[in-house]
Amino acid sequence: MPGNSFGELFRITTAGVSHGPGYVVIIDGCPPGLPLNEEDLLPDLRRRRPGQSKIVTQRKEEDLPEIWSGVFEGKTDGTSIGIVFRNTDQRSHDYGDIKEKYRPGHADFTFDAKYGFRDYRGGGRSSARETVCRVAAAAIAKKLLAQQGMQVLGWVKQVGDVQADIPDPTAVTLEQVEANIIRCPDPAAAEKMIALIDAVRKEQDSIGGISELVATGVPPGLGEPVFDKLKADLAKALLSLPAVTAFEYGAGFGVATMRGSQNNDIFVPKPGAPSGGLRPPLASVTIGTETNRHGGMLGGISSGEPVVCRVAIKPTSSLPQPQRTVNRRGEPTEIVTKGRHDPCLLPRFVPMGEAMLALVLVDHWLRWRAQCAL
Repeated sequence: MPGNSFGELFRITTAGVSHGPGYVVIIDGCPPGLPLNEEDLLPDLRRRRPGQSKIVTQRKEEDLPEIWSGVFEGKTDGTSIGIVFRNTDQRSHDYGDIKEKYRPGHADFTFDAKYGFRDYRGGGRSSARETVCRVAAAAIAKKLLAQQGMQVLGWVKQVGDVQADIPDPTAVTLEQVEANIIRCPDPAAAEKMIALIDAVRKEQDSIGGISELVATGVPPGLGEPVFDKLKADLAKALLSLPAVTAFEYGAGFGVATMRGSQNNDIFVPKPGAPSGGLRPPLASVTIGTETNRHGGMLGGISSGEPVVCRVAIKPTSSLPQPQRTVNRRGEPTEIVTKGRHDPCLLPRFVPMGEAMLALVLVDHWLRWRAQCAL
């Protein structure tokens, strides 16, 4: 079955290509009565769109959403929500040279291997422009999560060898993230990151990095045992994004050098009111952990601690410098990728990563709600 849909109870389906008329996303499972209009979608869409600073692609797309269905008199009506985005700044002629050539690092060859032909204009269906649909759907998911006291936030943690110093991920604010064009809450590291990206861009090259994502206010109990663990769905969600090559949560790969006595998070009484996610016999109990090396998930089910995860983003594969490759007949040749591309994907990735985290959480929250004990 084609993999164009994501989620179980809160389910999104996307369609469209980068150099076609536009994109459409269908959202099923949103409860009725949620106040919603196009303005609600714009903040995150503007964080994702191209052309927003000197260190991202200069393609000019306003990414203005058109809600075609599922909303009546300013509120969701419980039926499928349809949102359309029209492409306005395509330059398909920039891609004429790659019609018969395979770009290193791209899906050109694998699409040919799968389908027998491909849309070579900007990558077709594999273009990162598809994420406009996910970010719009997640803006709705974030509204639902906020009603339950959950918040999702991401930022740039590392670019190349420049790392941000973030002692407490749960203390980072949106204002800190949006204070600079790289979306790094550490101002000193942000300056170095921007300088590195600018230098790489002038060398006609690109650079990768790491984005960190945190969800706070997540109640204990979200996630399913075995195959639909919260961590498994988060991994699938984030790895489904273009350019993501690795996923970790909590202490991540750091556990490889730990002993069990070092890695275990000790349970302790937790101050404050009991979480609304608890069920009998724990409904009146407040429990937490001293540390959060488990990243807010135990046995694939949320523990009530913040969900913390990170993803590695590869350098942009499209480069304006000559690269060796082959054509569709397997003959050696050379390619220079034209068009407008990000020298670093991290600044625009942040809202995309947030989107997938929010979509997973809202889907599991709806599943949890459907399983409430009688």
